[in-house]
Amino acid sequence: MVNSSELVLDATFAALADPTRRAILTRLAAGETSVGELAAPFEISLPAISKHLRVLERAGLLKQEKDGRLRRCKLDAQPLRDAQVWIERYRMFWERQLDQLAAYLAKQAEVLPTQEPQAERIPDGTAQTGPSDPDSAPNH
Repeated sequence: MVNSSELVLDATFAALADPTRRAILTRLAAGETSVGELAAPFEISLPAISKHLRVLERAGLLKQEKDGRLRRCKLDAQPLRDAQVWIERYRMFWERQLDQLAAYLAKQAEVLPTQEPQAERIPDGTAQTGPSDPDSAPNH
């Protein structure tokens, strides 16, 4: 069963998946603005911008208010904070995993003796001990 916090998180990530919506949020982080001002830098129609705003509003990332004939928009960052908390748990998990891998590799480097490079077999069956790129071999 999906709880409400998971639904909010799903809606947040779905809203963030679109570059236009991320750009709108970036603009709103600078402060409240009208729908027309939000739409100005984009080469898409006002109805398309309105659809993006509805997605952001459903995700709880945007609040709209009527101001006379204008609709004013402002950012609500709480869903972003919730997403950041979720991401942080996985960041800590992967840091632990990578720290364990680094410790394992360091231990392996101490245990295994350094090996001399082996001769590389080329298609005619002979062994080649120098560079495999003929252009990088010294000329004699």
